[in-house]
Amino acid sequence: MRLVLASNNAKKLLELRALLGALPLELVAQGSLGIAEAEEPHATFLENALAKARHAARAAGGPAIADDSGLCVHALGGAPGVISAHWAGAVTPQAEREATRRVQDAANNALLLQRLQGVADRRGRFVSVLVAVRAHDDPEPLAAFGRWEGEILAEPRGVAGFGYDPLMFIPALGRTVAELAADEKNRVSHRAQAAAQMAALLRQAWHLEA
Repeated sequence: MRLVLASNNAKKLLELRALLGALPLELVAQGSLGIAEAEEPHATFLENALAKARHAARAAGGPAIADDSGLCVHALGGAPGVISAHWAGAVTPQAEREATRRVQDAANNALLLQRLQGVADRRGRFVSVLVAVRAHDDPEPLAAFGRWEGEILAEPRGVAGFGYDPLMFIPALGRTVAELAADEKNRVSHRAQAAAQMAALLRQAWHLEA
């Protein structure tokens, strides 16, 4: 089955391909089909993921899946939340999409450190919500959730991953997310948790089997 990912994030596509690899799915990014990104006007990860999945399904004429994820910091009242990817405001576009994303990530991380300067409570969590629909008007969307607890460091560590990974320290592992190998991250991350739930739902509700 072809399943359209409602994202143009190359690293997110690779992660989800690995996480859902046991299922008979061909996961393709919406950009490869000429589908524009959807609006994300909602206040919750769940609502935005559903909106993105429906948008991609309508444009592709078939099943789609969307991930809405971000960082929620306790001392900031849950911010940056659903605007995690663009919290610092839009940056100057670079020649390549991934270069622009790196500049955006750096700006977001700088803002996070600024907002937490002098703050003792550094607790935060990565949240991921996956929503899959068989069609844009599917009355039974599948939804899966993952939460990954950690602490925000005062300076970045590690070069892997993307987004806030260099600042997110996982006490149970003694490392930041950016210091984890891809296969290790894919076993324990918020997206891994959501993907495991989603895989079970796809087997049960859509009768997908390897």
